[in-house]
Amino acid sequence: MPPSRPDGNDVVPAGRGPGRRTVLGGLGLLVPATGMARTPAHPAAHAAVAHHATAHAAHPVLHAPAIVGRAAQPRPLIMLDPGHGGKDPGAIGVSGTYEKHVAEAAASELQRQLEASGRYRVAMTRADDRFIPLEGRVDIAHSHKAALFISMHADALVDRGVRGASVYTLAAKASDRQTAMLARTENSADRFGGPQVHADSPEVQEILASLVTEETRHGAAHMASSIVSSFRPRIGLLPHPARHASFVVLKSADIPSVLVEMGFMSNHMDEAALRQAAHRMVVAGAMVQAIDRYFATDSMVTHATG
Repeated sequence: MPPSRPDGNDVVPAGRGPGRRTVLGGLGLLVPATGMARTPAHPAAHAAVAHHATAHAAHPVLHAPAIVGRAAQPRPLIMLDPGHGGKDPGAIGVSGTYEKHVAEAAASELQRQLEASGRYRVAMTRADDRFIPLEGRVDIAHSHKAALFISMHADALVDRGVRGASVYTLAAKASDRQTAMLARTENSADRFGGPQVHADSPEVQEILASLVTEETRHGAAHMASSIVSSFRPRIGLLPHPARHASFVVLKSADIPSVLVEMGFMSNHMDEAALRQAAHRMVVAGAMVQAIDRYFATDSMVTHATG
């Protein structure tokens, strides 16, 4: 078994003022003189005036403040999901690098850049080396009321010559054979949780996929397109990089969700790149640009905050 952190691997998990008062006090009853006689004030009148003044002093008239502008919309929360973890190493690279470490390091860098922008709140399904079932990852996103769910991976394929990034959305049927195999591998991750933890059957997965709202599907497709556009100038991509399959971790009915393959650990060039912090910074920077583009769309902002 290769060490969890091979030598040379730099992956490190890790207005107005107050309302005006009207106060009436010290009132006297002024009665004009008539000839040489002065009409005495009636005691009852004095009592009424005094009561009126006291009432105003005790209950001053308060004016409602002016409404100036509107409260700022809350910053959307991005849920980042580093794939695998704990007893589930994920793919093991050609030089022994564990996918779980690459995924966590890349997600941590993306979290750093997103938070530095000041435009988002960020949460992670895991921030250390622990195992979390696939269903549990979706539940965490729901508990945080996430506006967007991004699962980050660097899997392996039988063909070691295949390299490049890609992004996946949920669908009952896979877009191609390679993606179908990838989804089966990802959906089998729960085997590490023991017999009490296992992903839904393919039939149940298809039913769950059908429950995803059209708005959520549109949001996920929009996010996938944004990622491809941001990756294209700086990160190598698979042919037809926007793909889909029945990934359990993407099954949220109301949170737009994507799974990002940053490259393949089965390819020595992809693995070597993902081991480097500088490359992971480029990946994260492209992801931030894609997320900015996603939330710049009015309908996406409404979905995320409303």
